[in-house]
Amino acid sequence: MTAPEPVPTDLVTADRVAAGHPDPTDAGTAPVDFRMALVAAVTLDLPDQHPSVVLREIDTPRRQLTFSIGLPDAVALSHAQRRIPTPRPLTHELLSDVLQRFDIDVVAVRIVGRSGSLHFAELDLRGRSGRSVLSCRPSDALTVALHQPVQVPILVDARLLAGDGDVAPPGADA
Repeated sequence: MTAPEPVPTDLVTADRVAAGHPDPTDAGTAPVDFRMALVAAVTLDLPDQHPSVVLREIDTPRRQLTFSIGLPDAVALSHAQRRIPTPRPLTHELLSDVLQRFDIDVVAVRIVGRSGSLHFAELDLRGRSGRSVLSCRPSDALTVALHQPVQVPILVDARLLAGDGDVAPPGADA
């Protein structure tokens, strides 16, 4: 899989502002540093019973974020990543078809926080009635993104790439 073209920083910032994330030009709030990433791998390393997804930062230093997901989620994500056709639509394929038929675009996927081994994500959508950001599981957001007809930016909060501790999502009460 080839690396996606980087999204210009001003577009990432505009997406953040439109989605209700802090505006880096606003002195009253701390900016959120999102880094572009791609789904590098979905793995199952025995004897661990839980598959992992590996997101790799596109730009230098090319850090990675690895977290566990459920086995059915790993199967769905692997199908989407490898573009393996299924005899009948899986749930994420169905959702993607519904979004496309109602002219709803997936603007971005954001991995925004971590509490212990639990990761938090947002699916940023834009349709005729406006823009909406939905909280979701990272595996669901990534799988839906990979089913879109155009490449969807995967954005990871840089704090998640920097260490293993808890990271509160932007705007969460501390």
